[in-house]
Amino acid sequence: MTAPAVAQATGRRARRPAAGQRVDRWAWLVEGYFRLHAALTYAFLFLPIIVVVVLAFNATTKATTVWQGFSLRWFGVALGDEVVRDALTNSFWIAIPNAILATAFGTMAALGLQRVGKRIRLGFDVLTYMSIIVPEIVIALATLILFATSFDGIQSWFGVKLQFGRETIIAAHVLFNTSLVLLLVRARLSGMDRTLVDASADLFATPWRTFRQITWPQLLPAIVAGFLLSFTFSFDDYVITQFVSGPGSQTLPLFVFGQTRQGITPLVNAVAAMMLLLTLTVLLGGQLLLNWNARRSGGFRG
Repeated sequence: MTAPAVAQATGRRARRPAAGQRVDRWAWLVEGYFRLHAALTYAFLFLPIIVVVVLAFNATTKATTVWQGFSLRWFGVALGDEVVRDALTNSFWIAIPNAILATAFGTMAALGLQRVGKRIRLGFDVLTYMSIIVPEIVIALATLILFATSFDGIQSWFGVKLQFGRETIIAAHVLFNTSLVLLLVRARLSGMDRTLVDASADLFATPWRTFRQITWPQLLPAIVAGFLLSFTFSFDDYVITQFVSGPGSQTLPLFVFGQTRQGITPLVNAVAAMMLLLTLTVLLGGQLLLNWNARRSGGFRG
């Protein structure tokens, strides 16, 4: 059967190459390779996570990789473990204040940089990108030295002894996450319709009313995204937390890493699965909030 006959039988119009156009006979092979490469990449990224989640439901009491049936036993053990509960409480007490402070500081910095000169803004942009590009372990070490020298100075001058704990972890996380919020809000500000702000000023609206009714609704998606990223980065962070933590400030990532030194157990898989579920729930809740706000305002969520 000829190609036109096949095209007519399948209901498709045969594509004929234009005059002088060469037919790429290997296009199907290249396209197939890229599809296979994409599939293998996603499998490499997500299959280990799926394995951890599946093994969290393993009823085994010995080897983690030996499947002995479906069970929720290890989730009950994790929730009943006082060490795990304390680590979870510390993670929340650190992640929530960090997200609030980083979002507030990053948003105010973005609004302030919008009203300064180009040279000053360029200098702050360099500092912002440097705080993100610099390896996290370098930031952790620098923060540790800063806190240690500051605490020694305060103790020698005022006789007050300060220790590492939740407060130092929150401060270190805020320093890192403020830059992320700043970049998100700055990107949103650059794509905002400035004519609405000018029109509000022409209608004699106060700056606060203009911000509340014009600027804030347009910045809300970026602010919510910055809050969620700050929360998840703080909740899942290990490197910075390990350097600036103190007695009684163990978080879930520190607990999981400490347990892996003794070998991977179903308890560790259960804790990791709960951390994953919590992170996905927070992200889904933020997405639902943005969709609800878009429907309520009748606007388009960008």
